[in-house]
Amino acid sequence: MATGEVVLDVEGLRMRYGPVDVLRDVTFQARQGEVVCLLGPNGAGKTTTIEILEGFRTRSAGRVEVLGTDPARAGEQWRARVGIVLQSWRDHGKWRVRELLRHLGMYYVAYSTETVQRPWDVDLLIEAVGLTRQAGHKVRTLSGGQRRRLDVAIGLVGRPELVFLDEPTAGLDPVARHGFHELIEGLVDEGGTTVLLTTHDLAEAEKLADRIMVLDRGRIVADGTAAELARKIAGEDEVRWDRDGQSFRHTATDSTRFVFELFKQYGETIENLEVRRASLEDTYLTLVRRAESADHTEGGDR
Repeated sequence: MATGEVVLDVEGLRMRYGPVDVLRDVTFQARQGEVVCLLGPNGAGKTTTIEILEGFRTRSAGRVEVLGTDPARAGEQWRARVGIVLQSWRDHGKWRVRELLRHLGMYYVAYSTETVQRPWDVDLLIEAVGLTRQAGHKVRTLSGGQRRRLDVAIGLVGRPELVFLDEPTAGLDPVARHGFHELIEGLVDEGGTTVLLTTHDLAEAEKLADRIMVLDRGRIVADGTAAELARKIAGEDEVRWDRDGQSFRHTATDSTRFVFELFKQYGETIENLEVRRASLEDTYLTLVRRAESADHTEGGDR
């Protein structure tokens, strides 16, 4: 659960490549224990945003503080507090899984303080990401999905205060994805870890995120919980029912209250009640259509 401490503080972030603005005036905060998800179509600026916050890319303008430090000038002790899971797996083919994680975990011991916890017990981490059977295997023998699980373990081995997850479950099977979700939820609930996540899996975003931000052409165009965005952008819930041989349909911003009043008035004569709530998928598709429509309009003006 989020506390009052601000972990990510971004104001007026801009990123330009030549004449092209990839990010334009991106502003947001994230607090300790909060899981924030960045959604958006390919090319919206999600990965660029994360790379700037990680300190891998230098921004063109704006103010950025991560754990109270500008990542562009951060040192090793700051990096020991941050975990990163990139889109592609790292090539450590000659190492065995357990050996690699133990080796990487030792780098964090020197930076363990009252605020920076010691690294994970390696065998517990291996179990958590579903690699127990492969613990003694060389990395080059792992399947693509198993390598993805190892990527997650590498990003979490230092038990970070803040985790950046860029498409973390891409290539994972449903069982591994479920285990990963439980691992992240445990980090947040038990250790107050803050998570910034990008994903194309809307169900994953809805399950994990306390807050969802939607990027469209380098700008944050929506920010809120899945339910808030659905009400604000996708519209109202749809309620259908039958009564006395007739079918009815009604849209409502508060379908729970509407159904309560419906039964209060008509009771057992209500049949075949169905409530379809505005979903995150509805919201996302609405935003994508708006973006496409705006692109066509701008193209027609040129």
